[in-house]
Amino acid sequence: MKNFLKIIAGTFIGSLLAMVLGILILISIIGSIASLSDKSTPVVPSQTVLSLDFANPVTERTSDEMMPDFDILSSEFSSKKQIGILDIVRTIETAASDPSVKFIYMNLDKLDAGITHLEEIRASLKRFRESGKPIIAYADNYSQGGYYIASVADKVYLNPAGTSTLTGVTISTLFFKDLMEKLGVEVELIRHGKFKAAAEQFISNKMSAENREQLQAYIDAVWNTWTDDISESRGISKERINEMTDRLEIVTAQDALSAGLVDAVMFKDELLDTLKHLFGTEKDEELKMISLSKYKKARLKVNFKEKNRVAVLYANGEIVMGSGEKNIASDNFRNLLTRIRKDSTIKAVVLRVNSPGGSAQSSDIIDRELSLLKAEKPVVVSMGDYAASGGYWISAGADRIVTNNSTLTGSIGVFSMAINASKALDKHLFINAETVNTNKHSDLLSAYRPMDTEEIKFVQAAVEKIYTQFINLVSQGRGMDLQKVDSIGQGRVWSGYDALRIGLADEKGGIHEAILTAASMSGTENYRIVEYPVIKSQLDRIMEQFGESSVTAAYLSNPLGLLKAAYSGLRTEKGNRNLARLPYNIYFN
Repeated sequence: MKNFLKIIAGTFIGSLLAMVLGILILISIIGSIASLSDKSTPVVPSQTVLSLDFANPVTERTSDEMMPDFDILSSEFSSKKQIGILDIVRTIETAASDPSVKFIYMNLDKLDAGITHLEEIRASLKRFRESGKPIIAYADNYSQGGYYIASVADKVYLNPAGTSTLTGVTISTLFFKDLMEKLGVEVELIRHGKFKAAAEQFISNKMSAENREQLQAYIDAVWNTWTDDISESRGISKERINEMTDRLEIVTAQDALSAGLVDAVMFKDELLDTLKHLFGTEKDEELKMISLSKYKKARLKVNFKEKNRVAVLYANGEIVMGSGEKNIASDNFRNLLTRIRKDSTIKAVVLRVNSPGGSAQSSDIIDRELSLLKAEKPVVVSMGDYAASGGYWISAGADRIVTNNSTLTGSIGVFSMAINASKALDKHLFINAETVNTNKHSDLLSAYRPMDTEEIKFVQAAVEKIYTQFINLVSQGRGMDLQKVDSIGQGRVWSGYDALRIGLADEKGGIHEAILTAASMSGTENYRIVEYPVIKSQLDRIMEQFGESSVTAAYLSNPLGLLKAAYSGLRTEKGNRNLARLPYNIYFN
């Protein structure tokens, strides 16, 4: 009887805990609904300053999903919302023609943006200045990217103890050949294109001459863009900018002032006096400032009465087969493109490509759907940081390609890679793999043996076939001679600046210019912008997590199920390993 009562008590306590947990989740959902239902619109003062503090990371697209942020120096962890480049550009464009906005003040201490985002933000700020309104820039310390944007301002100010060091642009690549050999891992790389540097770090100890050549040309194009723009805005020759960069002349704020990089050094309280003077007031409380996010919410309203629409479709991330939301998945994009094609209210499409590539087959599937879309309405590509390899594959057939100078594009090439880890398993884990086949090559591309001569020829033939398909696709899409495409292909990466020169792109600009071009090509004067894929709301994600919690509980109560899930996550698709992908990701400081 006592044991029975213990069972009843345990069951009751377990049920009670489950009920409490359910109530807490329900309260959380209700709270989220309440926060989402806040429709209050900020009020823009009759006279105001648009404040750009770049406190949130600049990404391809605005999202209320929080991005993790860890400060190594302070060991503090926080999270930030992301703001998309289109929203920033549109907000600045709106402010340029808004009589309420007297000028822009921007603080560039916390700038976190991609290489092409810097170029696009600066271009929009330049257009703002051309409207006749001034821009004031300030920072305690300018990063190179921060100073590049700041240099467009009418006045550039710096903290007296701050820095604005110029060092130029660099790319570093790690090579793992020796590590692979010590581990006992053999890598077989099969590729087409003397510039296709994909995975060369696994078969070599140093950068190939061809890879060094293409990377040098790319970073030179980026740096030349920056120095051209800084030179024009600040009235300092490119030669002088490079001289002070090579000599590391800019150490202190006073050095930056003497060199003409900034107009004055001042503390924040002195800056406040400057802003008040420009605004036309002597009182702190009369200096009205509005943040970019609040101004966007107040002014960038959707006109739902406007039926004509221009769609912006974001192709952001790796190109993969199947479905998924984090990358460019063939099934998802095929469905989206079909939906856009059949929507008669959508008059033109901007495909915003920010991708290093990925699966050649997935790229081809997406390209097919884009060709069907292009037959019915204009398709304009806007290139982000990357539109390379598979990213260029899905761009080549567009009616028009718009690129930033600092975009990394091209990489028209294909590779396949096989790994033999049998020695590593034996040497380090004391594991020996035995295989039973029905046919001679049943275990082709397994990780337990090297490929033989026949198999290498087989994979090489597949790579060659896809490369031929790739250059034919570019030849048709760009109206270029096949031999010319092959000569600028070979896996070579190009800057957007060079892509315009050699015919891989049509027009310099960012997403703003691409939308104007697409609308013009469709003959549409009045339109509203719609973005795809549709971003799930915070409530949708909460409900998904709530639904997934039961699945997680099921796995935790079943270790075998958890092991199976982990194993399935490690499996890779064997059937298609030919990739049209950039061999690396590039990050700029």
